Amino acid sequence: MSAPALSPWLQRPLGELLRQRGHAWLLQGPSGLGQYELGLALAAAWLCEQRDEAKGEGACGHCPSCHAISVRTHADLCVLMPEVAMQELGWPLDEKSQADIDDKKRKPSREIRVEAMRDAVGFAQRTSARGRGKAVLVYPAERMNTITANALLKTLEEPVGDVRFVLASEAAWQLLPTIRSRCLGFTLPWPEDEDARNWLVEQGVPANDAPALLRAAGGRPSDALRLAAAGQSPKAWGLLPKAMLRGDVAALADHAPAQAISALQKLCHDLMATGSGAAPRFFEVADLPAVPPKVALARWSKSLANAAKTAEHPFNAGLMLEALVSEARSTLNSAGRRP
Repeated sequence: MSAPALSPWLQRPLGELLRQRGHAWLLQGPSGLGQYELGLALAAAWLCEQRDEAKGEGACGHCPSCHAISVRTHADLCVLMPEVAMQELGWPLDEKSQADIDDKKRKPSREIRVEAMRDAVGFAQRTSARGRGKAVLVYPAERMNTITANALLKTLEEPVGDVRFVLASEAAWQLLPTIRSRCLGFTLPWPEDEDARNWLVEQGVPANDAPALLRAAGGRPSDALRLAAAGQSPKAWGLLPKAMLRGDVAALADHAPAQAISALQKLCHDLMATGSGAAPRFFEVADLPAVPPKVALARWSKSLANAAKTAEHPFNAGLMLEALVSEARSTLNSAGRRP
């Protein structure tokens, strides 16, 4: 079984990382650039049984080790993620956690649980099953709470045996400074527009939709793919700013509160950018309404940031959407007023 091809903008970084020596890496950058994909490719290369190390290539994709990773059963790879991410990416939970979730005793965690980290510490201390060492992938690393992070820190400070760690993060500044200092840092590159568009088309996104979805995602290919999977219409995206100017709640009716807030934050960002003489990032200039006063935009930005803190657990999703659109309409229609 072949491993999926790594995105073109990640192939050179993989070669650079494989030439480095160490026991812990931190892959960092904005969301949607491929931190998880690069982290998994790095771990797969370390564990690959037929990789040509002299050429600095990645995993072969067809040896028993690569097959075990592709079917999520490799004995020498430990993946640490929030349970919601494990489910989304097809990684199995341990029997007790799966049973608790199936029995509705609790919901899948959105943080990396300390119990999972303690299991990973135990994993790091065991002997390699296949003789190629062991690897621990942590993603998104910023989802560790303080207790979980401290459990990892001790192992990073005093690594036991032949184990290597790769932490992949979309918000590395949220990690403990002591964790960052014990990892070799690597910032992911931004892809060229052509590479990103071609990659989206290869993933099944219609060629005519790819540019608009990529713009809606701020140039981040993986985020653009998620938007496509969620059914985001490029045409509807372009119409969103004027719909908010009219206070049209229907324009966000199919959005969860967190998605609606994200969309409005992008609109607010672009208005702030154009108001300062910079180019918008998420919308076409022609799609944007007149720029409101800076004080109104600053107030709106702060309000959206506060709303984002409770977006996953809204008291009433419908009322929250109405309030968000009402605030957007009020802010956007202040463009003709004096600040």
